Amino acid sequence: MTRFDPRCRRCPRLARHLDAVKKKYPRYHAKPVAAFGDPNPGLLVVGLAPGLHGANATGRPFTGDHAGIILYKTLHEFGFASHPESVSRRDGLQLNHCRITNAVKCLPPGNKPTGKEVTECNIFLGSEINRLKPGSLIMALGTVSHRAILRACGLRQVDYKFKHGALHRITSELRLIDSYHCSRYNTQTRRLTTMMFRAVFRKATQLLNQT
Repeated sequence: MTRFDPRCRRCPRLARHLDAVKKKYPRYHAKPVAAFGDPNPGLLVVGLAPGLHGANATGRPFTGDHAGIILYKTLHEFGFASHPESVSRRDGLQLNHCRITNAVKCLPPGNKPTGKEVTECNIFLGSEINRLKPGSLIMALGTVSHRAILRACGLRQVDYKFKHGALHRITSELRLIDSYHCSRYNTQTRRLTTMMFRAVFRKATQLLNQT
């Protein structure tokens, strides 16, 4: 298994971009962002990639940007997080039975990784998934994350269609549940409402309580 590499520079475009961002924002993390949370989770939440002024700045997934506001508030509501807000890596927040990661660990220009970059980073996501205990549930935030999870499990995209709230049995021991990404665009356009997001987490909690 290939574990997360905090010094990874496998993707030349992303490496150059991080160098430029670090020069412009010297105090930013501006490196690959490690997963955060319980090392032995029942729920693995998979986002797309670090945001410029969010995880890329703070070094913690979904911390410091709009998407993290609804995510951590919902995690707290359902008992997965000790606090409803994630401010920095030093705020004392802990995740319970939950871990958060991204399909791509480095900030991509325009928040849009290329297909090749998603594939290159898939080896790290695969390692995270392989370490999950039987009965675990993976939550994909968006189609890119959904496809990255399937790739990491060696599955065909055509057999597992993305749909908000859909549940898929992807191995004999793991399940995948889909949600629209909690991005600013999706929440402001109401493609994803707070009620819709809570419904996915309610379903996830019920499934985990049954195992």
